Amino acid sequence: MRGLLSLLLLGLLSIVQALSSSGNNLLVVLEDVAEKSKYSTYLADLEGRGFKISYESPKSESLGLFSLGERVYDHVLVLPLKLKGLGPNLTPKILLDFVNAGGNILLTLSSTTPPPSAIVSLLLELDIHLPNDRNALVVDHYNYDTMSAADKHDVLLIPRPSSIRPDVKNFFAGKADEVIAFPRGVGQTLGNTSPLLTPILRAPRTAYSYNPKDEVEGVEDPFAVGEQLSLITTMQARNSARFTVVGAAEMLENTWFDAKVKLSGGKDAKTVNQAFAKEVTGWTFNEIGVLQVGMIEHFLNEGGVKSNITSPKIYRVKNDVVGNFLERKRNPANKYQTYEIELSEYSWDTWEPFVPVAGDQLQLEFSMLSPFHRLPLKLLTTTPSSAIYTASFKLPDQHGIFNFKVNYKRPFLSNVEEKNTVTVRHFAHDEWPRSWVISGAWPWIAGIGVTITGWLAFVALWLWSKPVPLKLTTSGKKIQ
Repeated sequence: MRGLLSLLLLGLLSIVQALSSSGNNLLVVLEDVAEKSKYSTYLADLEGRGFKISYESPKSESLGLFSLGERVYDHVLVLPLKLKGLGPNLTPKILLDFVNAGGNILLTLSSTTPPPSAIVSLLLELDIHLPNDRNALVVDHYNYDTMSAADKHDVLLIPRPSSIRPDVKNFFAGKADEVIAFPRGVGQTLGNTSPLLTPILRAPRTAYSYNPKDEVEGVEDPFAVGEQLSLITTMQARNSARFTVVGAAEMLENTWFDAKVKLSGGKDAKTVNQAFAKEVTGWTFNEIGVLQVGMIEHFLNEGGVKSNITSPKIYRVKNDVVGNFLERKRNPANKYQTYEIELSEYSWDTWEPFVPVAGDQLQLEFSMLSPFHRLPLKLLTTTPSSAIYTASFKLPDQHGIFNFKVNYKRPFLSNVEEKNTVTVRHFAHDEWPRSWVISGAWPWIAGIGVTITGWLAFVALWLWSKPVPLKLTTSGKKIQ
């Protein structure tokens, strides 16, 4: 029954939410509304996918991400700004509070419009570092567009990243001959303290960051070189909110969508910026890579038959009293603990069964302070919108408070952290096995039997033995 309800709930969600799994209210922050014409194709694609877009300037007094303590928008897109600050309504603290409240942010940078100090401070909070020189940009003398950047080499042509999830279509996946144009962008370096940061697009090995206005000094001491530079960086918070930094906002402009470019070797190519921008935006705004937990059940499996009591709060230690394999075959009515979890993945506009990539595995932990069991979750069955995984095991010989825990965290997938607490009690006085059932007690039982039998034999012999007759001496004394 609960499984049916979860399917109906998933169906309703797919109908109510046209695209994003977390809502469709999008705020676009740009300094001049007239500049949105440069991004008309990109913004029209967002509107066509179901987003309700609101355009605001940082100078607007009505701008606010929260109202009465609740988020007003589900997502925020920040386009390059020439202002020195973002105003009182978009401070780094407010933006971080927005992420902590489950909102998603897509932040774009540009070397032609240096980022405000508020954005630099925000990125430092996330351990993302920008060049100290605000005019620095990324160049590459080997991988550039010879048509638009023949002299400055500041329009990088980068092969589209290979799929990080080969079993999922259109998930940062590309062909070998597809290129992404990265024009006049800002490179970032990532700190080593945050495991939440993941680069989507890295610079080629021959690229470096420098200030073209001070070329000699920049070349001698560049900010970073090669794959140290992350061109597009993502951060997924522990609450699965997403934050993406696009180093070149110009790559989202109409000019570079399906533009014709020429590689340094003279080969003609066509950019795939539009398709790649859709994937990056789709991931940031929870259109792909979103996992949802449906049904969670745990119960006793008695001889292969599911117990009528689902998800009880109290179990007993060692429900499987005889734990070895041969005894289980001999006595199939033994009781095992069984755990089931239902997982779905949101892909653009539908919920699909979630299946980990080859070599990856879902795991279940049954733990107190540390895991007593860490078991693989095996696929039990699938439905049109979900997959159900299960694991069966014997409860440990330890009473106390235990947790069923599934902790699955992978790059570009929302976090799954489910914990269900149960009590494991000890044996009741009438649940212990009798002594004659335990084979190890047989020598002691035999010893007791031999002792009792010997004692009874001695008593019987003593009672039933004929006494020795007595003889009288001449003095009248009794002798034997």
